[in-house]
Parts: sequence; structure tokens; C-alpha cells
Amino acid sequence: MRDFVAIDVETANYERTSICSIGAVKVRNGEIVDTFYELVKPEPEYYVRRFSEQIHGIFRENTENSRTFDAVWRDIHPWLEGLPLVAHNKAFDEGCIKACHRVYQMDYPDYQFFCTYVMSRKSIPRRAIGSYSLPVVCEYLGIEFSDHHNALPDALGCAKICLALSK
Repeated sequence: MRDFVAIDVETANYERTSICSIGAVKVRNGEIVDTFYELVKPEPEYYVRRFSEQIHGIFRENTENSRTFDAVWRDIHPWLEGLPLVAHNKAFDEGCIKACHRVYQMDYPDYQFFCTYVMSRKSIPRRAIGSYSLPVVCEYLGIEFSDHHNALPDALGCAKICLALSK
């Protein structure tokens, strides 16, 4: 794969519709050409302390003046240019994006969606890696990675994994 958008979302609580940040990395001809990041006002708008304090560090005060998913996605959709989407554990990210489309009564285009978690499991023996988490796969592949659970660095790590495993 040489043309795609790697995408990652973070949620404020256990509801799939509670996206509070979106990060995306556009890849054209095997090169990273653009990035997108935005905080999102979640729906429902409450934060589970574990998510805010232990996972992503996003709190209510960070998103209280942010746009809702429907407004943010209106900007992202044309930016995607019809490219396939890639996520590390696509079941989560795709599920959240679909859930938000439903809650905001938006038509969900059938995005072609690939998963670097699945790609990693097919390409890297379990005994060689132990875990297929995003940071572990990046480390195994020699990809510089930090700030796990920040949507943009996670999308960047995902993009680099996809490029490395597509060679």
C-alpha cells in the first residue's frame, strides 16, 4: 500500500460515540504528505477519569470549545480524497467512526479500511514480538514512536507500520 490515510481516534468514555480527538496521516506514493489533528467535543459529553488520567490526557476543559464530530468530519471527508483508511486495531477506530456517523445521522460511506494490527499478526511471529500493541510493533520494526494514545502520533506510527509491512 502506497496511498492511504492512517487514522486514530481517542474516546472520552466507554461509548463508541465519545470521540474526543482524531489524528490522521495522509500517505501518497509511499510518502507522508499531510497530517490532521483536532480535539472533538464528545457525545455523550462526559469523561471517565481512567481515560483522561491514565490513557490519553484529554479532559473536559480541553474539548469544551471544540467542534462536534459531524462538523470535524465534514472537513476530514474531502481531505481523505477517497483513499483507503488504515488503523491499528481497525475494529475500534472504524467502530467509533461508524457510531458517530449514526449518532449524527450522517451517511457512512463504505470506506475501505485496513488494519495494521492484523497485518502485524500475519507478518511477525508471536514469539519474536510477544505483543502486537502499537508501541511494541513500532519498536520491533525500528520505528521511532512516542506519546502513545495521542491520536496524531498513533496515526503516524500506524502509517509507518503500514509502509514497513507493505514493502
